[in-house]
Amino acid sequence: MKKTQSLPYLPLAKTLWPARSLGRDLSLVLAGSLFVALLAQVAIPLPFTPVPITGQTLGVLLVGAALGSRLGFMALLAYLLEGAMGLPVFAGGTGGLAKILGPTGGFLLAFPLAAGLVGLLVERLGLDRSFLGTLLAMLLGNALIYLLGLPWLWAWLMGAGKALGLSGLLAMGLFPFIPGDLVKAVLAALLLPSAWRLLGRR
Repeated sequence: MKKTQSLPYLPLAKTLWPARSLGRDLSLVLAGSLFVALLAQVAIPLPFTPVPITGQTLGVLLVGAALGSRLGFMALLAYLLEGAMGLPVFAGGTGGLAKILGPTGGFLLAFPLAAGLVGLLVERLGLDRSFLGTLLAMLLGNALIYLLGLPWLWAWLMGAGKALGLSGLLAMGLFPFIPGDLVKAVLAALLLPSAWRLLGRR
């Protein structure tokens, strides 16, 4: 009896754009920005800080690792441009240049750099070869977001007449978010193989 041959699995990205092209890259950049915008709608405001708990960082880390340093950076840059134009892509359906200049602006501006860093760590150092390596890349990307976001928050508070010491700043912009960030980093590391299968990269 003749054996029937099954059709090969075709990832969605390669089905829509069979070959590497400018159109395919632009579509991935747009898709990455919209994915982060979707996760940004998961937002929990906290009464003691202007920084909400959101799903944004999960999207930033996953997009950076899945698309790589160049396209990941561009996707998050596109995300910021969409928000600056007033589209409701930021946390809780907000948008506008005033949001970028507000207390969370440093975190937002760090998103393209964090996505680029995670992509670079995956591409150049091969941290994606194990779950722990992937998790390390995610945590380093998350650390970069805080490295830029916390000084911006401190400067904004000082400009608003609410200057804080280091302990107060960390209590407002870092410590409450560590448990959720660890969960999001683990989720991003777990979801990366599925993202690659969808994109046809691995």
